[in-house]
Amino acid sequence: MESKNEGSTLLTSEKLASIEDEDVLNKMLDSAADFEERRMIRAALRDLLKKKREKREQERGVRQQDLKQQGLNKGGTTGGAVSVGRAVVNQQPSVNKSAGQPSSSTPTGKTAGRTGPAVVSAQKCSFAEPPNAKNVKQMLLDWCRAKTEPYEGVDIQNFSSSWKDGIAFCALVHRFYPDAFEYSTLNPYKPRDNFQLAFSTAERLAGCPPLLDAEDLVRMKEPDWKCVYTYIQEFYRCLVEKGLVKTKKRP
Repeated sequence: MESKNEGSTLLTSEKLASIEDEDVLNKMLDSAADFEERRMIRAALRDLLKKKREKREQERGVRQQDLKQQGLNKGGTTGGAVSVGRAVVNQQPSVNKSAGQPSSSTPTGKTAGRTGPAVVSAQKCSFAEPPNAKNVKQMLLDWCRAKTEPYEGVDIQNFSSSWKDGIAFCALVHRFYPDAFEYSTLNPYKPRDNFQLAFSTAERLAGCPPLLDAEDLVRMKEPDWKCVYTYIQEFYRCLVEKGLVKTKKRP
């Protein structure tokens, strides 16, 4: 029995060392019956997610440096565009020539190398309340609280301060995708990692667009509740579409 376990562990270690596809590791985790194998596969998933986060951070740094260099080459950023999080906004308001009044600018939904839903900046979030906004907001807050109630370190009381360390986002995602990552290993003192883990997992498994940016969130004392509310609504909608949440009325 001992030699069999050693052979299985060696074989699993060799496989995990060459696998860079999360879906493959997830399938291996689903089919694994041995506790030690499952532990090693989870560890490999965590390492792979960490490598991907580091790669994204490195690529983001390169893009920011390129944008900065382009701005310097053009003689500064006066009247140009600046990047806030992932959304691109105009630094100065444009002028309506016919009326002579400045017009407000809004995110276009286009980012460097990517076209898709407009990304909500965590620093300034436009928000239009529907007529029944208070009822919908409370229903969604109650839903979040109920889904994360079993998770240690999560106490959702609002859409702002309760989400500031990223743990609540991770707990909500983990509730529907428990094999995606190991919740017990999360560190509340590493909010950037928690935000990135939650948003990337929700995007990969639920198809939820990353409307929030981790870099924006960590710079703020507390997240803008309107932005968090908007993101949770979108995540809820994606879960409904996938059949993971069944309801007649969607927030």
